[in-house]
Amino acid sequence: MDHVGPFKELEVKYYVLDLAKVERRLLELGAALSQPRILEVNLRFDTAAADLAQSLRVLRLRKDTAARLTYKGPAQSYGGARLRPEIAFEVSDFEAAQAFLEALGYQVVVIYEKYRAMYELAGVHVTLDEMPYGNFVEIEGPDPVSLQIVNQKLALDWQAQVPGSYTSVFEQLKAEQGYNFRDLTFENFQGIAITAEMLHVTPADANH
Repeated sequence: MDHVGPFKELEVKYYVLDLAKVERRLLELGAALSQPRILEVNLRFDTAAADLAQSLRVLRLRKDTAARLTYKGPAQSYGGARLRPEIAFEVSDFEAAQAFLEALGYQVVVIYEKYRAMYELAGVHVTLDEMPYGNFVEIEGPDPVSLQIVNQKLALDWQAQVPGSYTSVFEQLKAEQGYNFRDLTFENFQGIAITAEMLHVTPADANH
């Protein structure tokens, strides 16, 4: 298959039980650390009528080592992975960018946090994500074959992919568990134990 080209994101995402083991495997394979572990704070915006969510689009402002504004379009399946339009760029001022979006009529609908470290292996980005409700691995690259090769090197179950976004998993969890907080933050999940069954996911490293 061809490379996906610019302004596209091709990735697979997995829930894992032992994130540290995945990281050790990356180091054994000679992966290069491209971003040390850091706390990410993400603001997701929408209109009061939820126009973006209803059309499966995302408008997000993220803060970690820098501030970054991202648009994502509806996802589709491509070679067994998840492909979606993505336009992302850095902005110089996080607070000004938030004020800019709010001046246009957008409002923050959810804040979500994660600790993320990023590695590069065989031309593919591998991110290790610690979410308030569990640990995940994302593999992003130029084509499905590249993703499959790295997937095999990491001994993850290709079929155990998590199809939805972190926020969609959160919304389902909230609805089923009756949580009344808006944001996916570590503070809100303090003292709450979340299982794979509650998230409706299969651990991709369960057999390794």
